[in-house]
Amino acid sequence: MPEYLTEEQIEQFNRDGYLLIPGFLDCTEAEVLLARAKQLLFEFPIENHPLTKFTTSDKNHVGDDYFLTSGDKIRFFLEEGALDEDGNLTREKQQAVNKIGHGLHEIDPLFRRVTLQNERIQSLVRDLKFHVDPVALQSMVITKQPEIGGEVPEHNDSTFLYTDPPSALGFWIALERCTPENGALSFLPGSHLKAPITKRFVRLPTGGTGFEFLATPEMEAQYAAASQGKYVLEACSPGDLVLIHGSVLHKSERNTSNKTRFAYTFHMIESPPRALYDAKNWLQPTPNMPFPHVLDEPNLKLVNPALA
Repeated sequence: MPEYLTEEQIEQFNRDGYLLIPGFLDCTEAEVLLARAKQLLFEFPIENHPLTKFTTSDKNHVGDDYFLTSGDKIRFFLEEGALDEDGNLTREKQQAVNKIGHGLHEIDPLFRRVTLQNERIQSLVRDLKFHVDPVALQSMVITKQPEIGGEVPEHNDSTFLYTDPPSALGFWIALERCTPENGALSFLPGSHLKAPITKRFVRLPTGGTGFEFLATPEMEAQYAAASQGKYVLEACSPGDLVLIHGSVLHKSERNTSNKTRFAYTFHMIESPPRALYDAKNWLQPTPNMPFPHVLDEPNLKLVNPALA
């Protein structure tokens, strides 16, 4: 299989913790996924929906059964601003959804083709050498609805897809133009080398979800120092891919424009025995849908020191 990434791109990812790859999907491919996402929004039945809202707040993060059993399904999560005080939608259902998840990469043929049946993805994974035998999980279309698309505060992805050692890698594909006005991503370059994983998002024994704090005072101080740098906003065009190291700090602002900001994103983690993904994680594989292996032949040379 031919190489996809250049040495300069690999060095940039290792240095900055993220990499923007323009035109990973061509315009037609991006338009097809965007049209499919909009079709899913149009067709989903709001009548029986539990009105589960997605929030990034540490105190009120979503954790009901609709969310916890979504890993092998296609489900719809509403924006916080889409409901009034009485729980009624304030807008059409297509404009009320924050994201669609979390089994798109397995269930929907179009998203599966991009994620698991894509030679460019396999070539990229082999070139990057971040994983030896990666599995894919947690696929989503994130919509960033006009005027109510919420801010996503500073975070790293390994908090939410925790492995020991950390091994999460995000693939974020713009399906529409992403600008400062509609919530383009911002990154803190190099923070993956300095900011430790201080907490993890878990299923609580009493039900629901919460955070388990891992940090010592020294780790907290290290994280605080690492998060003081200058963020870089990365505007994207439809089809652009951003690779996101699981430890790099990133965020996005509220969508203050009158335009949506659709993006398709999925993650990979290393499979056992090189990394442990345990039962505390909110997202769990099921007998009918185990996490799929990305590479046919896991024969990459191990170069990620954290996974040695």
